[in-house]
Amino acid sequence: MKDHYLQEQKYLLAKKKVEKIKGLYAHLLVTILIIPVLVVINLKFVPDYHWFYYPAIGMLLGLFFHWFGVYGIEKIGLGKDWEKRKIKEFLEKNHHGE
Repeated sequence: MKDHYLQEQKYLLAKKKVEKIKGLYAHLLVTILIIPVLVVINLKFVPDYHWFYYPAIGMLLGLFFHWFGVYGIEKIGLGKDWEKRKIKEFLEKNHHGE
């Protein structure tokens, strides 16, 4: 019974991670489609002033933070494994220090 519960928990966590990744890919696709449209609109109607940089930078920053939210913590080594290692390190340090 407990093993079945753990398997279901792992499945739900994996499903949640996949949903986050799908959301990131959708965000990437929208960014790839919108930025060129903004460039064309800007250059057609106001060719002397390149305002498209501002929304493009904002969209790319938003995409970066979305990526960071999905992958970033693990990619820089501060994910769940880091937490487990730190807890183990503190426990071992306190155990030897007694």
